[in-house]
Amino acid sequence: QVQLVESGGGSVQPGGSLRLSCAVSGFTSSTYCMGWFRQAPGKQREGVATIDSDGEIAYADSVKGRFTISKDNAKNTVFLQMNSLKPEDTAMYYCGADPVVSNARYGLGTRGRDFDYWGQGTQVTVSS
Repeated sequence: QVQLVESGGGSVQPGGSLRLSCAVSGFTSSTYCMGWFRQAPGKQREGVATIDSDGEIAYADSVKGRFTISKDNAKNTVFLQMNSLKPEDTAMYYCGADPVVSNARYGLGTRGRDFDYWGQGTQVTVSS
């Protein structure tokens, strides 16, 4: 049974940092395209960062230089390190996975449409 469980969200002031984790079970994360997506109230879901099975990484322009996606294959966990957080980063963050999406940039651009497996989400709020 495929399961993705996110953690690490919370409230932080602008300029602060958070580290999201996505613990995976039921499959090997290294063989899937993994991604972080977010959705703010009243807005479409958008891709934040993806990493494919070859280790290629793609970031949304809005987070480049501030966010870093990584994975620990031994722990079957994917991370999103978020630094220099801004109020516009406030959203529900979701971890997604798919065994067929083979390219990180393509996966990012689908906004998660082609991802089959999802976690329950973790809220990130950036406010002073």
